[in-house]
Amino acid sequence: MEWLSAENLVAVATAILGIVASAVMVWYERRVPRRKRIGYRVQLDTPIGDDGRSRHTNRRVGWFSTETGMNHASMVLLRIENDGSQSITRDDYESPGIHGLTVEFGRRTVLGVAVTQPSETSHVLGNFTERLGFGYRGSTLSIPRVPLNRGAYYKLLVLLSGGQVGDDIQVSGDLKDGDVHRNRSATPDEKAPLFSRAARLITITLTLCVVALAVIVVAQDDSPPPIGCESGTLTLTGSTAFAPVLREVAEKYERDCADDDTRVEVDPRGSTSGIRELAAAGEKAEHGSPPLVALSDGPKPGGMPELRENRVAVSVFALVVHEDVGLRDLSTADVRRLYRGEIANWSELGGPDLPVHLVSRDANSGTRQVFQRRVLGRGEIANSSVDCVHKDDPAAPVLRCELGSTEQVLATVAELPGAIGYSELNLAARAKGLLRLDLDGHPASVDAIEHGTSSYPYREIEYAYTYGQPPADSLASSFLTYLTRGNGQDVIRTHGHLPCWTPEGMELCARAAP
Repeated sequence: MEWLSAENLVAVATAILGIVASAVMVWYERRVPRRKRIGYRVQLDTPIGDDGRSRHTNRRVGWFSTETGMNHASMVLLRIENDGSQSITRDDYESPGIHGLTVEFGRRTVLGVAVTQPSETSHVLGNFTERLGFGYRGSTLSIPRVPLNRGAYYKLLVLLSGGQVGDDIQVSGDLKDGDVHRNRSATPDEKAPLFSRAARLITITLTLCVVALAVIVVAQDDSPPPIGCESGTLTLTGSTAFAPVLREVAEKYERDCADDDTRVEVDPRGSTSGIRELAAAGEKAEHGSPPLVALSDGPKPGGMPELRENRVAVSVFALVVHEDVGLRDLSTADVRRLYRGEIANWSELGGPDLPVHLVSRDANSGTRQVFQRRVLGRGEIANSSVDCVHKDDPAAPVLRCELGSTEQVLATVAELPGAIGYSELNLAARAKGLLRLDLDGHPASVDAIEHGTSSYPYREIEYAYTYGQPPADSLASSFLTYLTRGNGQDVIRTHGHLPCWTPEGMELCARAAP
């Protein structure tokens, strides 16, 4: 019979194994009794006196060096926690004395102990009294019968003398229908395992079943590529600020379509340069729309009616300064004074005594055009430096240089004390050695703009331009659909932009750019 193929037999066997694993899990939950458990962890064990295992002595001043017994002192932070499935009451402790647990510190002597706990369990402190068994003698610490809800804990900070750091520490005690055990944790306050070993084994078994079924389905899937995939070669040019998005979306498109004849190349050269390249390619094309898409930070220049726009995302930009400048917020008026050359030293704005260096983008940059349109309201002062370090024009009020990409601007501002520049927000947020500036008290925040809680001005719509309307079955049309309405939306949001085809983005992108 046809259904008795090897693939189907494996699929049926995998499904049966999954059902059996689920049945075992249910049986385990019903038949295996839930236990009460107290776990303990040594979160700190450090010398504060001379460590006998080291040739070096600790540097100590004051009480640590003068108090008796501190020559070989150490500090231990012990966490006691209820990591079982049931709450623990005083009656659940079955120790012979009035106390509930005993801590043994080996060859070390207890000098003092302090109890700490989170604010939501502050009532636990009332249990730590001598009358209820709290105290120490020699190397032994007695802990009262402390009631603990599931997940609750408290900590003991213990001062010790003698012995060596790293000596074994043991917590013991008897619990009704339960046990006291040691939890091993690599980091302070790390929670105990959420699932038991049996539960983890069942989960792994079920996961393997699902993976096996998925492998079978994929192996048998001879269906064509996703609807809309097209073959050919497409070039994406224009905005350098949006280039990281384009590179990742291009890779995903090629991978999802899985067609050796599909090639999407990213060649960013600046928004204005990209639009000009697209216009020139369209004029040279013998017929139809060339396989070229230009991304622009903001709308195209006037006089190019043949270019068809596609609104892709709302991009947010940020002003950045070298970390030595120290300022976090500037008014729009002060930013305009800076870029008119009226402020030559940061001390004039309450900053350090550092000369101002304006690190700008070249004239092809959409990021620069958005900055001039949205923030400055005019152009920047003339370029006065080639290397961004030395002023080539002695008459210029401040040093200003121009660079060809966002990455170059960020790297130069990070290296040059007193420098200020601008960038797409996500790239600025990941750069080191920089401070991002708020404008008029408004932070550069995509979330705030998306939810309408900010009037931050340095933002713009990201456009994708084609020469005329590309055919519906072209690679350009397919890729733009993938970018704006398909999986590309997730990439756009991951890189800190707001996709135009989300409910919030549609409203913002529908507004005409001023």
